[in-house]
This record gives sequence, structure tokens and C-alpha cells, in this order.
Amino acid sequence: MTLKSKLMLGLGFLFLIIFMLVGLCSYYVGGLGQESENILKANYDSIVYSRNMLSGLDDMKTSMPIDIPDSGRVGTMSDYYLRLFESGKNLFETNLKAENNNITEIHEKEYVERLNNEYDSFMKLCLQMKNGLAGNSMYFNDFLPACERLKQSINAIYDVNMQAVVRKSQLAKADSSKYINYMGIIGAICLLLAFAYLWYFPFYIFTSIRYLADRMIKLVKDSGMTLDIKTNDEDSVILYGINLLSNRLGIPQDEESPENNRPEVAR
Repeated sequence: MTLKSKLMLGLGFLFLIIFMLVGLCSYYVGGLGQESENILKANYDSIVYSRNMLSGLDDMKTSMPIDIPDSGRVGTMSDYYLRLFESGKNLFETNLKAENNNITEIHEKEYVERLNNEYDSFMKLCLQMKNGLAGNSMYFNDFLPACERLKQSINAIYDVNMQAVVRKSQLAKADSSKYINYMGIIGAICLLLAFAYLWYFPFYIFTSIRYLADRMIKLVKDSGMTLDIKTNDEDSVILYGINLLSNRLGIPQDEESPENNRPEVAR
């Protein structure tokens, strides 16, 4: 193997360690990012749906006609309150439908089913209240308790998803600690390999060139010539010895020799 091949192999090994570290870091960081996104997506959507359903329920509750003296509410539903009721109803039903398609946690399905049943009963009461078929007694005895039951079911869905977010966040934190430990161990191994290689590879190259330089000095001395050179550069020693032997044998020096591009050596 040529010296150039050895140098390329050594540098390639170091670059391979760098690329491996970069790849592992990207993999683990990407895994953490994907895990965090998965944690937030489904549960966060259910939390938003719950809040929207509570908002829609409040609008429907506010729009119900009730006889309150001096308030302008005389048991009939005006156009304003009718629009408010329809707006709240659409908001509630849109998010209820979305929540039915977004069940991800244990016990969430039974909470959603209970909410669907309670909403059907609630809408029957709303129709009676809107048509003026009920008075204040139904409002206080039936309608308000139905509203509270709906809120409890919605809050149950909200709570189960919030608890899931907290639980999964703790798991993600544990996974992140595990990933960091893995990265630390792998990074330490790669650094040890790099330091070991940085020590061994220059030593290996130096030993080979030093051996050639020592052999050149011995060869020149065995040829009866004096090698008077004041430098620690093994390449200069080898080239100087080659020039001496070339002059001794009458071989012209190559004009493109690397020696011509080196600073003059003290002789």
C-alpha cells in the first residue's frame, strides 16, 4: 500500500467517525422530536375539542328562555338568542364529532359514549324550552342539572387527556435521558478511537520514514561519504542522501525533484 493510500485511509477513518457521530445525533434528536409531536397531537386535539364543547354549551345555556322579571327575558327566544343557540349547537356538535374520531386513551371511549347519550337527552330538553312548552321549573329542575352532567362528562374527557400528556411527557423525559446516555457512551467510544488513531497513525508513518532515513544515513556512510546535515526532517535527510549518492555515481539530479522545492539544508 502506498503512503498516499495510507494517508487517505487514515483521514477517511477520522471522517467516518465524525459522520457516524453526526448521524447518531441526528437520529436520536429526530426520534425525540417525533415522539414529542406524537405526544401532543392526539391529546392536545381532545383538549381543544373539550374546551370548544364547553364554550358551545355555555352559549346554548345562555340562550334558553326563562321568565326573569325586569330582564327582558319573558319565556320566549328572540332572534338574537336563537342565533346564539344555533351557533353554540354547531360548535358543540362539530367538536363532539371530532372527539368521537379521536379516542386514544383508556376509559376515554366510555366517557365519550356517556357524553353522546347525555347530549341527546339535553337536546330534547332544549327543544321543549325553545318551543315554550316548559317553564322555570323545568329550567331549574331538569335543564340546569343536564348542563352540569354534560360539563362533568366533558371535564372527564379533558382530564383523561391532560393526565395522558403528563404521563407521556414523563416517559419522553425518561427516553431523552436514555438517548443522552447512549449518545454519551457512543461519543466517548468514538473519541477514544479517534485519540488512539491520532496517536498511532502519525507514529506508524513516522516510524516508516524514520527507518528509511536511518537506512539512508547508514548507506551514505558505508559508501565512504560524510553526511553533514543539521535537520530533524526525515524527508530532507533521505533526499539529501539520494543527491549525494547520485553525485557519487554521476547521475544528474532530477530538476523536478521535491528537493528543489525545499529550503536549503545546512551542510
